[in-house]
Amino acid sequence: MTTAGEQRVPILNKDMTLCISLSGRPANIGTRFHNYLYEELGLNFIYKAFSTDDLAGAIAGVRALGIRGCSVSMPFKEDVMAMVDEIEASAKAIDSVNTIVNTNGRLVASNTDFEAIARLIERHLLDPASTVLVRGSGGMAKAVVAAFREAGFNDLTVLARNEVSGQALADKYGYRFTGADPAPGHEILVNVTPLGMDGAQSEELAFSTQQIDAARTVFDVVAFPSETPLICKARSAGKQIITGAEVIALQAAAQFQKYTGHSLSEEQVLRASEFSLGS
Repeated sequence: MTTAGEQRVPILNKDMTLCISLSGRPANIGTRFHNYLYEELGLNFIYKAFSTDDLAGAIAGVRALGIRGCSVSMPFKEDVMAMVDEIEASAKAIDSVNTIVNTNGRLVASNTDFEAIARLIERHLLDPASTVLVRGSGGMAKAVVAAFREAGFNDLTVLARNEVSGQALADKYGYRFTGADPAPGHEILVNVTPLGMDGAQSEELAFSTQQIDAARTVFDVVAFPSETPLICKARSAGKQIITGAEVIALQAAAQFQKYTGHSLSEEQVLRASEFSLGS
C-alpha cells in the first residue's frame, strides 16, 4: 500500500479490470479518484475517461469487451437508458443514468447522484416537515427534487428561469414552480445551478442574503469550488451547510463499490477526494 505522496501508475497486465467514463467533456477527477483507491487497496483495476460521438457503439463495446463499470455524464445520461438490460430504482426515479455495471455482458444502470443526495438528506437529519426551495431545473436538479420527494418532503418549490423545464420538473414530483425569487422564509435552500461555480459566475450568490438569513440549512450542489459564495455566506451566518464536495465524493464512492464490491470508509473517501482535486 502506498500513501498519497507515493502514488504510481499500476503496471498493466492482461487480467486487469477496466472501468471507464463517458462524457461530452471528460474531466480528470473520476480518473484520479478511482485509480487512487485501486492503488491503495491493491486492486487489479484501471479507470480511464473517454468521450464519444457514437454512444451506441461505446455501450456495445462495454458489453463486448467486458468493461466492468461505466460512469455516464452529460449529454448521455438519458439516451443510454435504451441501451442497457436493467434500470434500477435510483435511475428510474429521475429517468437518468450515471452508472452502468457490466456482469457477464448484462448491463445494469443506476444513478448514484440520486443515491448521494438521498444519503445526505438522511445523514444531515433534514426534517421532512421543512419548507424547501430548489433553484435549478437541469438533470442534477431532477436528482435533488426526486430525492427530497423520496424522503417524504411535501413542501418544496422549484425556482428556475426556464419556465418550461422548471414547471415540468415541479409537476413530475407534485411540487410548486416559480420563475421569480420568492419571499424569504424557506427553511432549506438548495442551489443546483452554475451560480458560484468556477468561471464567469463564480462570485454570484444563488440566494439573497435575506433568504439565507431566514433559512436553517443551505445546500450547494456546486463542487468546484466547494467553498462557493453561498456556502461561505451561510457558514458565516451560522447555518447548517451541505456542500457539493460531499455529493461528488458520495456518488463516486457508490460507483466504486458497485464496480469493485469494496465498501469505503469515510477516511478513504476523503483522501481520494482530496487527491482527485489535485493537479
